[in-house]
Amino acid sequence: MDSPPLPPPILIIEAVEKQFRRGTETLHILQGIDLQVRRGEFVALMGPSGSGKTTLLNLIGGLDRPSRGRVAIDDQRIDQLSDRRLAAWRARHVGFVFQLYNLLPVLTADRNVELPLLLTSLNKARRRQQVALALRVVGLTDRARHYPRQLSGGEQQRVGIARAIVTDPTLLLCDEPTGDLDRKSGDDILDLLQALNRDHGKTIIMVTHDPHASARATRTIYLNKGQLSATAVA
Repeated sequence: MDSPPLPPPILIIEAVEKQFRRGTETLHILQGIDLQVRRGEFVALMGPSGSGKTTLLNLIGGLDRPSRGRVAIDDQRIDQLSDRRLAAWRARHVGFVFQLYNLLPVLTADRNVELPLLLTSLNKARRRQQVALALRVVGLTDRARHYPRQLSGGEQQRVGIARAIVTDPTLLLCDEPTGDLDRKSGDDILDLLQALNRDHGKTIIMVTHDPHASARATRTIYLNKGQLSATAVA
């Protein structure tokens, strides 16, 4: 029996370079990156500090632009969008999970989760419904009215993940999501990311230094000195 066809690539990166100027010096952060990620993959991105992992993640998420090359997501050339259109695209299609949570301390968990929805045309009732759903997915329904200071580190990261998925984004981009957590809390977050990938079909790209975390992904790719290793071929 023939195997089912593989899903199409959701992310296509071709010949991407990223350079920064520091005084009279040009820093070559990424050099000739070619990468494809298929819909529904959970990809871990590893490499030593300074290898360009976060820079590549920022290019994928539309937080930065390549110096050269092509970045396409769902057949949309995001490297060619104007700043205004890129911001609108990013708000709709990308959910970010950060190492340090980035929650607003003056807002309760549910209000932190609601923030991305304020950039949409949804009315208040619909926003509340989506917030409740996102908090239920991450197992924090009973903590919705708590402030970040009243939550553990693991719970704060779950709020961060709920905020990232509340718009039902095309991509979930995670930058060291377990880096500030103890092993037990980190494992709980990795369990949640796996469930989002397996049960909800989320396409996830996760930057990590931790082989224990990368082992949860369906594929691991490696960056070193701004270049992908041979093991990164899709």
